[in-house]
Amino acid sequence: MKIIHCADIHLGSKIDSKFSKEVSESRKQEVRNSFKRMVDYARAEKIEVILLAGDVFDSDKPFKKDKDFFFSVIENNPQIDFLYLCGNHDAEGERRTLANLKTFSSDWTSYDYEDVTVSGVELTRENCAAIYSTLSLNPVRKNVVMLHGQIGDSLGKDKINLGKLREKSIDYLALGHIHEYSSGKLDDRGTYAYCGCLEGRGFDETGEKGFIVVDVSERITHAFVPFSECKIVKVQLDVTGLSDAYAVSLRAREIKFERKNIYRLELIGEVDAHIDSLADDVKKYLASECEFLDVKDRTRKRIDVSAYAGDASLKGEFVRAVCASGEFTDEEKAQIVAYGLKALGGREVEA
Repeated sequence: MKIIHCADIHLGSKIDSKFSKEVSESRKQEVRNSFKRMVDYARAEKIEVILLAGDVFDSDKPFKKDKDFFFSVIENNPQIDFLYLCGNHDAEGERRTLANLKTFSSDWTSYDYEDVTVSGVELTRENCAAIYSTLSLNPVRKNVVMLHGQIGDSLGKDKINLGKLREKSIDYLALGHIHEYSSGKLDDRGTYAYCGCLEGRGFDETGEKGFIVVDVSERITHAFVPFSECKIVKVQLDVTGLSDAYAVSLRAREIKFERKNIYRLELIGEVDAHIDSLADDVKKYLASECEFLDVKDRTRKRIDVSAYAGDASLKGEFVRAVCASGEFTDEEKAQIVAYGLKALGGREVEA
């Protein structure tokens, strides 16, 4: 049999920290769409069990729209069992009674499918130290364990001590909480894996997102399935030697943006100190290249002191005074000159 392992869907997340209102609303819908598409994938592949390893919702009190959507998908797919373990965001989440919705509690709960047992427990401050000694698995069966938290060597709420789970007859440890796919060896018998989230929601959730298909045959194996509707991508672009924003935008087009994706473009390298509003201007030139673009100016400012050597204006006096100072590093001098020239030119200075 095959099982889907997913987590951290975060239905109802605001997704508005960096995006426009239109993009934010689009991302919310894409989060819902990806959950529905994953269930459609399970139905098409005849996968009968979906593990929801925490944080289905973004809060304990989700919007009615998101609750109704989630439970409607479950109710309308009666051939699939959904095993829902609450995480730190939805720890007090609503639990509806549906025949194919299986839930967990602060005590170990298990469900059997063919020769597989799926066991899970929701971590609390009261049980976080005791769960390791109370876990009892049949070594003859194939055992999948679900938990939501950060792996490490410590004990506590939202913390998972891997060392205390070794030699417990676990074949696959299905984890939620970390929004990026990763996996590793638990012991000689088992492996652990974070499936990540279905959709990135901000620039701290870049790269491929999706779920894991767990294949149960003679032994348990797993494979990550990239599945997001929209990928969030960070790209650095060296603009050294370019003289203006238009030239930067031409070089940026070599990146070959994918229209459906969201990008953060970080400009690096060295540019003349007089070049200002670079990020804003580049963003305007590239606005139509993708769903949403954020541009950050991380460039170093280069001062051409010789250009101001004979300049008797206030600008010339200012540049020469800064460059002659022994109080600052070259990088600090360049930044001070850049801000100063903006101010002297009557332009707004953004620190």
